[in-house]
Amino acid sequence: MLLDALILGIVEGLTEFLPISSTGHLILVGDLLGFNDERGKVFHVVIQTGAMLAIIWEYRRRFAHALVAVLRERAAQRFWLHLAVAFAPAAVLGLAFGGMIKRVLFKPVPVATAFIVGGLVILWIERRAHRAQPARVDAVDQMSWRDALLVGIAQSFALIPGTSRSGATIIGGMIFGLSRRAATEFSFFLAVPTLVAAGAYDFYQHRSLFVADDIGMFTVGAAAAFVSAFAVVRWLIRYVANHDFRPFAWYRIGFGMIILATAYGGWVDWSLG
Repeated sequence: MLLDALILGIVEGLTEFLPISSTGHLILVGDLLGFNDERGKVFHVVIQTGAMLAIIWEYRRRFAHALVAVLRERAAQRFWLHLAVAFAPAAVLGLAFGGMIKRVLFKPVPVATAFIVGGLVILWIERRAHRAQPARVDAVDQMSWRDALLVGIAQSFALIPGTSRSGATIIGGMIFGLSRRAATEFSFFLAVPTLVAAGAYDFYQHRSLFVADDIGMFTVGAAAAFVSAFAVVRWLIRYVANHDFRPFAWYRIGFGMIILATAYGGWVDWSLG
């Protein structure tokens, strides 16, 4: 079980902040490992928390300053306001439709389909971006509350598993005029309240499944997610300075097609029902 925890923790950390859908990968890998039951869902909460802590650690000075200065600095107040505004749409829709989405769409084939559709969207956006005018917003501090709201609306699409929360917010931000770096950094910041709220809600729903015997598994998974997510965050900020997201789009399309081919060809016994 510890090996499964290590594998899933690494998968979570590597995919949470890339535009390739951590939830989709966890569903697919968990299905292969036979770990998509209620206990597996609890484990997902733990490793998502580990990945989220990597963001807090990487940007600890930014978060600490914004927290300490919130009563006296307008910039710090705008920072928290923008996070709250961007968080709201997905929170409201998640509470309203989250249960139905999990029942209907948290399965390998719908996830694979979302992978392919998301990849095609990224290719279209990147083609559009190369013909567009320079970005209207170069840095997170230049964003308005309207920019934050639009990114939050884009994040709502990530309620569909396989869409990618980071992909929706980064690509959505670029559509609405944010630079590639600004959209990426705001996606990182927005992950903190989003993952905290989602984790707290799931913990409350499945609190009876958190048992002391699983502490070792939780520790291994969370640590693996933290380390791998920390490496990805640092790499991605450097990557977006000189590259676009088309490689991730092709990865999504190829991966999704493999899942569909193996499912309908009978080569892998995915949980289709």
